[in-house]
Amino acid sequence: MRTTDYIIQLVISVFLIVGVYQFYFWCQRNHLTAPRELRLRIDEAIPYRPRWVWIYSCLYYPAILAINWIIESPRHFLYVAISYTVLLGFQMTFFTLFPVAVPVEWRTCNARRGRSERFLAFVQSFDARSNSFPSMHTSVATLTALHLLPELGPLVFLFPFLIALSCLFTKQHYVVDIPAGAALGWFTFQVFKVLY
Repeated sequence: MRTTDYIIQLVISVFLIVGVYQFYFWCQRNHLTAPRELRLRIDEAIPYRPRWVWIYSCLYYPAILAINWIIESPRHFLYVAISYTVLLGFQMTFFTLFPVAVPVEWRTCNARRGRSERFLAFVQSFDARSNSFPSMHTSVATLTALHLLPELGPLVFLFPFLIALSCLFTKQHYVVDIPAGAALGWFTFQVFKVLY
């Protein structure tokens, strides 16, 4: 593929990411039932580490966009984009039918001391406590890693691993959200393989 093809795909990818988040925010406002909590004892044992917000936000988007460099054809790009759309559909189903919210006190522990907590507060100003289960960050990171696996090898799974840790240390998610998100990302990749 030509350089201009990669640039066009990159621009389209940015628009898709921005567009997808509108559906994410719609789900925050349109639950069909009251959000519940899925707190386990292990959740309380995980410390609050706001510096992980840099992994949570700054590693996440560049890694997703990196897929553009392994795309082989316009057809491949189309089906990869469809896989993320299918994943979004699954996530929206959970977010509206089975809404889960993290505890209020997990948000109030952010005292906005230093750059990390201020940036986390900025992220949380858009990202409500709900849309917790399954972890969309983990599902997208898992799907991304599976798309990148043939080109980059098994080390690519460091990406969803680090994202999962960042979800927990920033207190954005429960422990149970993480394997559910990873499983959903894996399942969506299986759908992609059947379609492609």
